[in-house]
Amino acid sequence: AVKEWMERYQVPAYGEEDGTGLIRHLYVRTNSRDQALCCLVVNGTGLPFQQELVDALRRVCPGLVGVVLNFNTRDTNVILGPDYHTLWGRDFLEETLCGMTFRLSVPSFFQINRAQTQRLYQVVLDFAGLHGDETVLDLYCGMGTIGLSMLADCKRLVGVEVVPQAVEGAKETAARLGLDADRADFRCQDAGAAAAQLAAEGARPDVIVVDPPRKGCDEATLSAVVRMSPRRVVYVSCNPATAARDAAWLEQNGYHAEKVQPVDLFPRTRHCECVLSLSKV
Repeated sequence: AVKEWMERYQVPAYGEEDGTGLIRHLYVRTNSRDQALCCLVVNGTGLPFQQELVDALRRVCPGLVGVVLNFNTRDTNVILGPDYHTLWGRDFLEETLCGMTFRLSVPSFFQINRAQTQRLYQVVLDFAGLHGDETVLDLYCGMGTIGLSMLADCKRLVGVEVVPQAVEGAKETAARLGLDADRADFRCQDAGAAAAQLAAEGARPDVIVVDPPRKGCDEATLSAVVRMSPRRVVYVSCNPATAARDAAWLEQNGYHAEKVQPVDLFPRTRHCECVLSLSKV
């Protein structure tokens, strides 16, 4: 439908070589209810023939809940720009995971394999070894999905994420669950800066969960984790190589890697998630 709309109204595609053209990406988020949230990433500040596009999308997708524009005029390979505008409907999609309903905006991180994500989170919970009275720090928490899935088994959760929309989503989910900030506290900060600040404030979480991007954790974040001296670190990674690198650093600084569990979230590819359990020596 988007391709036909572009051809009919002569809306040009973006060219990586010279930076001209308008339509950079078509981004579609779906859920287990056969609903979809559609986002067009454009190289500009607007879009011609907006209503015609919305009408075309609604005709072909009965489960469509919203159409969103994202503006990215930078010379970059990063897909999403910083600004959004909703053309029609709503700017989020709801999905249920581990018995909780999350509202997913376009930039919010969420695992794409729902069934295996629930298995992954069960491994994280098993590795954490919670008894009900612990404080859990969830670094790189995204929408708060890992931490919130553990909340029934711990006393308090602190989540840290740098994407503002994801933090707002996590807070909204916590509010719908009737959780105040004393039980589930989500903060919009860089993970490394937040970890350093919490360590300086004397925070002493019992368990720290980290789920960094493919590049892994930087040394400042790992140093702050060690200063907070949790009894256990649970490291979730989509890149086993950087996870092994960071585990080696933690091994040299007071922690012992006890076990690792791969989880196949990306069938028929060479990629997999892994979960590491590290205990304080």
